[in-house]
Amino acid sequence: MTKVKSGDTVRIHYTGTLLDGSTFDSSEGRDPLEFVVGSGQIIPGLDKALPDMGVGEKKKVTIDCKEAYGPINPAARQAIPREGIPDDIPLEIGTQLQMQTPDGQALPVTVVEVDEATVTLDANHPLAGQDLVFDFEIVSIN
Repeated sequence: MTKVKSGDTVRIHYTGTLLDGSTFDSSEGRDPLEFVVGSGQIIPGLDKALPDMGVGEKKKVTIDCKEAYGPINPAARQAIPREGIPDDIPLEIGTQLQMQTPDGQALPVTVVEVDEATVTLDANHPLAGQDLVFDFEIVSIN
């Protein structure tokens, strides 16, 4: 039986949950997720759980935030003057916006604080600082 190794293209069905059991993502009702093992296409902790598994095998792993989307980086939060934001931009807490870096890259940010003078934007990944649980099954190995 073929076993997963680095460089293989695999397809998995998965459900990702937080430690409280709430689901943040799942392939249920969709095609399996396809990626190359060891290529950096998925979070490191999940990538490391795959080698030596075979088609049809299932596994449940808990992944520390350092092996997922990383710890929260306080430097990725920035308060900007409220007058620097156009009036037509919604500023409710939790609103996802897109900024542009000086080199033209799109940077997703979330509104995390609003007061009369400033709006604080957070560029951390929404799952940064969270330990994650993945329940998955190998569908194919190529």
